[in-house]
Amino acid sequence: MSPHPSPPGAAQTERRQPSGTAESSQPLASGLRRWLYVGLAGIFVGLGMLGVALPGLPTTPFLLVASYLLLRSSPTLHRRLLNSKTFGPTLRDWDKHRGLRRRTKRVAIIACGIMVAISVATGALPWPGRLLVAAAGAYGIWFVSRLPVVPDKAPDRPPLP
Repeated sequence: MSPHPSPPGAAQTERRQPSGTAESSQPLASGLRRWLYVGLAGIFVGLGMLGVALPGLPTTPFLLVASYLLLRSSPTLHRRLLNSKTFGPTLRDWDKHRGLRRRTKRVAIIACGIMVAISVATGALPWPGRLLVAAAGAYGIWFVSRLPVVPDKAPDRPPLP
């Protein structure tokens, strides 16, 4: 231990993420970067919440980015997100198993297919735009279908204290 006190803010750069997380050896962000991460995480959580209500706007990717940012900036807010009744189970599955439950994949693929079909059939886009929407939807469906499936018997990681 050094006889001289650490400069202000030094303790923040030495903080570590809570044990049990995949990236626990990385230091937490501090100062302006921390506030930037927390602010961006708030925006991404908001977009994820909009995605629940607005078909066609994805929810899970926004929440995964928010979780990543909070893991590196605010363990307390990260725990709150993982313990959320709405978003927590999917985020915990991703954190523990790097995959989605079969029902989650099915809902995502069906919702994407329906929204793409409605957009192509009723949208005021010219044909090249409709083809672009259809191609983007097909890519999204392909991407989700390739994600690993978490077995229904796999235990959910319990909420964090």
